[in-house]
Amino acid sequence: MKKSVFVFALFLLTTALFAQVNKVVVKDGSDGMKLSVNGNDFFINGMNWDYFPVGTNYSYSLWQQSDDMIKAALDYEMPLLQNMGVNTIRQYTGVPAKWIEYIYKNYGIYTMLNHSFGRYGLTVKGKWEANTDYSNLAVRELLLKEVKDMVNQYRETPGLLLYLLGNENNYGLFWRGAETENIPVQDRKSTQDAYHLYKLFNDGVKEMKSISKNHPVAICNGDVLFLDIIAKECIDIDILGINTYRGLTFTDLYDRVKKEFDKPVVLTEFGSDAYNTLANKEDQEYQAKVLVSNWKEIYANAAGMGKNGNSLGGFTFQFSDGWWKTGQTINLDEHDPTASWSNGGYQNDYKEGENNMNEEWFGVCAKGKTNERGTYELYPQAAYYALKEVHSFNPYNTGAKSQINFLDNIQIADAALRARGIKQQYNLRTKANYTLAIYRSTSALTIQEAA
Repeated sequence: MKKSVFVFALFLLTTALFAQVNKVVVKDGSDGMKLSVNGNDFFINGMNWDYFPVGTNYSYSLWQQSDDMIKAALDYEMPLLQNMGVNTIRQYTGVPAKWIEYIYKNYGIYTMLNHSFGRYGLTVKGKWEANTDYSNLAVRELLLKEVKDMVNQYRETPGLLLYLLGNENNYGLFWRGAETENIPVQDRKSTQDAYHLYKLFNDGVKEMKSISKNHPVAICNGDVLFLDIIAKECIDIDILGINTYRGLTFTDLYDRVKKEFDKPVVLTEFGSDAYNTLANKEDQEYQAKVLVSNWKEIYANAAGMGKNGNSLGGFTFQFSDGWWKTGQTINLDEHDPTASWSNGGYQNDYKEGENNMNEEWFGVCAKGKTNERGTYELYPQAAYYALKEVHSFNPYNTGAKSQINFLDNIQIADAALRARGIKQQYNLRTKANYTLAIYRSTSALTIQEAA
């Protein structure tokens, strides 16, 4: 009897500890900057995660579905993320707090909660404005109210790691569409607009911290554009989040932030598509190669690793393919291989004057067709298996600095064979009217591998 009482008391204590609100802070030490969760060092092995069944687009919300369906979707995808070593996912506001807690309590995965901060337009005084004017006092009042409301709503949520404001809003100062395309950087009017944007970012951060200091606040910038203005206007942010797509290497990104701003960095998006435009076919191996190279630099710039010591981790873009990204409202049932922007950092299929980046092919998992219930299956690709090895590395472990070169020994070809060899064939048809043979894996198989 006494033993039963003790076990029950231990269960209650464990549950209480696991459910408590986490105290998350940024620490600045002699060897660099670290994120600390309840006093323990924490390096972000993150993933951009969303849920869009084939045939839907940005107007779809998983959180508007029944609890039964939401639970089914989470219980299918979170073990796959857990299996590959992901400890944090990026989610946008709109996710109910109970599901952030559910993901954390059942799978140990934290959430970085993202408020878009007017990136895709706002309703101001009852009128929809597609292009946010950050100098407008009504816009300022609205955004400050929204971010304060966010903190009040989520600050006691177990599993919340940090807040993120915006999504490369600086790019929105150049072009106003939501679909990714080449940015006309010659428009210099945006420089003055940037001062209003970053000042409002900083004011938002201060308002949030006045309510709660339990979770750091980051902003999300498009690469390091306007870094000089950020350094002047955003002195109160805790972390600089950066979306960056530079190919195999981030070149001078960490160096520049260290010299010009000296705030810790989280890469909020980075990665590669898995489609070769020149060859007009899927290229899983190149995607995996880019991601392994990117993560090595992320780890190498962590505290104690001998470089800049300002990396807190990153969020790979993205977990599953987005079939709606090209066109956004048309051909939602087709996996479109159309390239919508160009980037010379991806030399496998770059050709001057032509687009080579395929927005619908960034997933480390391929996506199956939607079933009658409204859910779908995922098919891990080479990048998935490569990242599973990558995330076994912890830059804060003793001796990590001398062990990081193990990442160079990850066999991309083996990851590609694994993605093909243990799965059944599954065909995905595109606009180009060709068939891809992708091999299927069930979640049960993947979970069995993790056991």
